[in-house]
Amino acid sequence: MKFFENSSSYDYSFPAVTLAYFLRYPNPYSKHVLSTDVIDRYVDPSTKRLHTTRLHLKRSKVPSAMAKLLPAGLTGPGGAQQSYVVEKSTIDVREGWMETESRNMEWTGILSVIERQTYRRQPLPIETWRDKLAASDEDTTLGGGEREWTSCKTVVSFKSRLGQAIKKNAEAMANANEDETPRQGFFASWSTAGIQRTIELVGVKRSKTAIMNGKNGMNVVLERLRSGGVMGVLDGMRNDRLEMLGVQEGQWKRAWISGNQGGDPDPSPPDLNSEHLDHDR
Repeated sequence: MKFFENSSSYDYSFPAVTLAYFLRYPNPYSKHVLSTDVIDRYVDPSTKRLHTTRLHLKRSKVPSAMAKLLPAGLTGPGGAQQSYVVEKSTIDVREGWMETESRNMEWTGILSVIERQTYRRQPLPIETWRDKLAASDEDTTLGGGEREWTSCKTVVSFKSRLGQAIKKNAEAMANANEDETPRQGFFASWSTAGIQRTIELVGVKRSKTAIMNGKNGMNVVLERLRSGGVMGVLDGMRNDRLEMLGVQEGQWKRAWISGNQGGDPDPSPPDLNSEHLDHDR
């Protein structure tokens, strides 16, 4: 099993960061996220904590190093695939922390990835806050008048079981063909631990890039919140969806106007604010 840890911070208040977390898809750094659905949400009456479970559908490409270890036909053309990721989160607004856990629901026999994040409210020293406020004309919960910042610690664990499955299959075949001359296959020179380490290291490498993109995406959403509020975020999400589809906004408008002039019985424009997009699957 491999682990990867990262600590970062956001120069925004805890309420702003937690709101941005739930509004972060889509953004320019998350074009691989095809859809997001809330499947459960409730407030615990005893602790007053908000619990949320969401399901993300993501598109990814299996690295060539990992694709060579997988049976032919297991992945799509060029190693492309789609998979679901379940995300659970708990927020305590009074204590100022949020804990999240995301894990893949598919390909767990090949590589199980669990990402845990902890966000915490961190107060600014009074001297720092005064200097920051003096240098800014703003005094909002999202702008220069903040008296706090938010820390984020990420821990990702990787565990591969592919080698174990291969070893069991090899032993079963050997027992079934005891009288036959053993054949040397692709994995003959690989140990179980060696196969697992190779796949886990690929996962670590990809996570380093994913975490950086995730932070950049959060900063985009936070800036949209600061400059335009929630409506600014929704407008940005709409534009990001259009870009994901490879369509300019003007094309939608022209198609809608043309359809109305032609007597289209349904004059409603396309719903681009839906949280779920249909893609070729």
